[in-house]
Amino acid sequence: MAIKIGDIIKVEYEGRLEDRTIFDSTELQGGEPLKFEVGARMLIRGFDDSVIGKEVGDEYEITLTPSEAYGEIDPLLVQTVSSDQLPEDLDPEVGMMLGVGDANGTHSMAWVKEVDDEFITIDMNHPLAGKTLHFKIKILETGCEPDPPDVHECGCGCNDH
Repeated sequence: MAIKIGDIIKVEYEGRLEDRTIFDSTELQGGEPLKFEVGARMLIRGFDDSVIGKEVGDEYEITLTPSEAYGEIDPLLVQTVSSDQLPEDLDPEVGMMLGVGDANGTHSMAWVKEVDDEFITIDMNHPLAGKTLHFKIKILETGCEPDPPDVHECGCGCNDH
């Protein structure tokens, strides 16, 4: 039976960048299939939309443009801040992830892009923003039961169970 919005399914997948580097896969996530509700926007739009109409056993490949994945790079989300605005015990390095807050109390994550004696440049874009993504997907199962309400699977490591 063809997959439709609202179905809960399990898939195996492998995601690669243009240079063929694997950035995510079922294997990298511990080997457990990815379970999600189709159309619930738990995943990037292009991945979510791609399973509609597929059936158990289908294996296919898709290429997602940035607009179908994590969006284009927003230059307004790249900012340079004075090093003296950082906590004294912080020694920023390129590639380090920092939690940042704004005047409204909103918190987000930022990547350190550049560091010099006076300033650091941080990027609050998703690390995969602006990138074309290639996926291999295999539909394993449909008609899965939803997870119990106490299961938290955001992948953020926040242990909010």
